[in-house]
Amino acid sequence: MDLKLLITTFFTLFLAELGDKTQLACVMLTAKTQKPVTVFIGASLALCLVTLLGVVFASFISNYISPQIIKKIASLGFIVIGILMFMNKM
Repeated sequence: MDLKLLITTFFTLFLAELGDKTQLACVMLTAKTQKPVTVFIGASLALCLVTLLGVVFASFISNYISPQIIKKIASLGFIVIGILMFMNKM
């Protein structure tokens, strides 16, 4: 196992997820239901499944498309989402 990659992945995702919509949804659900353990387990399972899907998809698609192209496509996707959000379309 590549410890440096593990630590980099952890901190990248940890910082990216702080204060995002998912975290705010967990705060709201916990406040509403008063069941923090259930919300934590549900959110953790969802994040693990989404991450697994991303890793499996990336493992498959990277056999056919170079990482530089994938990076450009992802960047374009973020720009499009940002513009749509700016224009109140999302």
